[in-house]
Amino acid sequence: MAKFQYTALDAKGESQTGVIDAAGQAEAAQQLRDQGLYPTQVEEAGKAAKVKSAPKVKGKSASKGKKKAAPGKAGSKVKPKVLMIFTRQLATLIDSGLPLLRSLTVLAKQEPNPALKATLSSLADSVQSGATFSESLAQHPKIFNKLYVNMVKAGELGGVLEVVLTRLAEYQEKANKLKGKIVAAMVYPLIVMFIAVSILIFLMLVIVPKFKEMFDAGTELPLISRIVFGFSDNMMAVRAGLPTIVWVIILVGGIVFGVQSWGKTKEGRKVLDNIKLKLPLFGDIQSKSAIARFSRTLGTLVTSGVPILQALGITRETAGNVIVAAAIDKVHDAVKEGESIVTPLQASPVFPPMVISMVDVGEETGQLPDMLLKIADVYDDEVDGSVTALTSIIEPVMIVFLAGVVGAIVFAMFLPLIKMIQTMGS
Repeated sequence: MAKFQYTALDAKGESQTGVIDAAGQAEAAQQLRDQGLYPTQVEEAGKAAKVKSAPKVKGKSASKGKKKAAPGKAGSKVKPKVLMIFTRQLATLIDSGLPLLRSLTVLAKQEPNPALKATLSSLADSVQSGATFSESLAQHPKIFNKLYVNMVKAGELGGVLEVVLTRLAEYQEKANKLKGKIVAAMVYPLIVMFIAVSILIFLMLVIVPKFKEMFDAGTELPLISRIVFGFSDNMMAVRAGLPTIVWVIILVGGIVFGVQSWGKTKEGRKVLDNIKLKLPLFGDIQSKSAIARFSRTLGTLVTSGVPILQALGITRETAGNVIVAAAIDKVHDAVKEGESIVTPLQASPVFPPMVISMVDVGEETGQLPDMLLKIADVYDDEVDGSVTALTSIIEPVMIVFLAGVVGAIVFAMFLPLIKMIQTMGS
């Protein structure tokens, strides 16, 4: 029997080293697997020191070469839906008893997204070299934000990584669902307006000019016909003068670029986010979605074992609105001074009385995380109802508007024609 020095990973992905007695290298590796360990290196005790130095340099150069082989891929941004599916799959594999390193390797092999595939390979290499999973995730901030990293860290410390990953997947699913509803509410009126403008341009540039040719220059036209024909003439003139259109496009593009650039400044972002919360119809949806995101993020973090101050800091950074972030910052400072969460919430106009009352009850009963998640569920349903109501309001308004515009144009074209037929008949 010989002694073999080994380096292996346990079920949590943590590195362990030691010495084991076995007849050969294969038997030593099998003994480690029987103990629930995943061997990464097994060498005979006498040869381990010699092998350690040479391959170590090779391993480093190989890993560096691996990183250079695919620049910009590992750590590149991926869509939230792709990350959500990965989180759910990883939670399922770990819950089934598969070691973390093996789970990452399996997911990397079957991942179709090239950016995430390269990132998973990088994560597997990092875990195999002895880093914790949360430390490995922190190396890719474009994919895994602070919320993700800190929840995984809490899961590692508590030995409940699969539970935390499941919560993360559920959080991502609900967040993506909420975001999809808001986008649908914003996109629908824009699509209808685009169709209305396209139909209007087509009528003014193609149909109206042909009807205008039917009438003599001296024919007295009704007021609505003169307005429509005049508007058509102006659009034809703009169409003929391409430089005018170019200048209009440049002007509109300049305004959009200026607003976006101003929105990136501290003051501009504050003003624009404040406007978002106060917009008619859409402001209510923005406000409710911000409250739902705050409640779900904070509740998920605290439930997963993240300390309250750290959880508030992460929630502030992922708020998505500087007005809400400022309110959370005041809560953070108050809790840091030993005060209650409710007092700063009451001072903020962002949070309605129902949220404050539920948080107050949660603090008094010691069930704040559960209460926060209930608030998130309530406001998710309210956002769903608001989006449905908004869509039901916008749809008939847009249809009536479109019908009114087209009807006015048709009326303006046929009214002088009817008048001409009546004159000829008399």
